[in-house]
Amino acid sequence: MVTMHRQANWKIAIYGGDHGIPHFHVEGPDFRCSVGIATGELIVGDAPARVLAAAREWAAAHEGELAAKWQELN
Repeated sequence: MVTMHRQANWKIAIYGGDHGIPHFHVEGPDFRCSVGIATGELIVGDAPARVLAAAREWAAAHEGELAAKWQELN
């Protein structure tokens, strides 16, 4: 697992040996979800709306980095 971005109470991570379409995980103390790198679409799980919006905004600005890390690890 590689943490790509961290906020006060949540982070964006990519896991090695993961499955499915290229995605990242948004994780916090009481939530976890998977979001498609290319689409920003919620795949599975849930997160607070403000966290999900912030994660999607960061991911859109760093899509190339996320995609490259996904390829490296998977």
